[in-house]
Amino acid sequence: MHIPDGFLATPVWAGLDATAAPAVAYLARRAARNFDEGRIPMLGVMGAFVFAAQMINFPVGVGTSGHLLGGALLAQTLGPSAAGVTMTAILAIQALVFQDGGVLALGANVWNMALIGVLAGYLPLEALGCGRRRLAAFLGGALSVLAGAVLAIAELLVSGVRIPGPVLAVTTGLFLVTALIEGGITAAVVGAIGAVNPDWMSRPQAPLARKVMFGLGALALLLATGGIFLASTAPDGLESLAGRIGLGERARVLLAAPMPDYEARWLSSAALGKAAAGMAGLVLIFALAALSGRWLARRRRS
Repeated sequence: MHIPDGFLATPVWAGLDATAAPAVAYLARRAARNFDEGRIPMLGVMGAFVFAAQMINFPVGVGTSGHLLGGALLAQTLGPSAAGVTMTAILAIQALVFQDGGVLALGANVWNMALIGVLAGYLPLEALGCGRRRLAAFLGGALSVLAGAVLAIAELLVSGVRIPGPVLAVTTGLFLVTALIEGGITAAVVGAIGAVNPDWMSRPQAPLARKVMFGLGALALLLATGGIFLASTAPDGLESLAGRIGLGERARVLLAAPMPDYEARWLSSAALGKAAAGMAGLVLIFALAALSGRWLARRRRS
């Protein structure tokens, strides 16, 4: 789902970059209004968990994979504004450190996943309320993927990319399967959190218990350092689409990342390189999300 540089026309990525920055700033101001300093660890843990989960690709069709986006999960645990800020931090680290998503296309990815994707993931909870939180989690997860996919395809079409009807139909089907899996994973995680932290199920944006955050943190560590070896190596939906229409040849790397493809290549062992990159990503995301939380808390006090 991460759009690399070279896929979008200059007016498209430039316009999305120019509008994403003030949109994220607006979300930060909204998040700061009611942000409690005790929620800072939640931002770090949830950001790290979603980052780790995004590293694990699962099969969704022949020769195609998908991965959790996590926008709905962030929205339904942190609230939509804080979730948007946290997802933006994740996308920035992925682009600048791991070469996952373009630097110039960062604004497009922020709009697709951190702004519209997060909002779409939160709407079912707003509509259904906490009484049907698992259903809201499933619908939010599915809707966030579909919203992001529609935007990504629309951005490609506006950029002049030709997508034949049959290819578009196959791609849409693959995104639909990914959306259903995302919904299922989101509902399962929400259900697991609720089983350990029942009070959270009945109150929107309630704080997570320490044992829940410890469990999510431990799972994030396991996924980032070990789960990646079990992940599917098939291209995801967007990469698969690019391969079918020859768009992959337009991909450009404008800024050399220190750990491209989630691998610390200066280590002699590929296994150690992947584990080290996963660990580094967790630390960076946790730190950046926690710093964002401190900034939000400070802004509220001022």
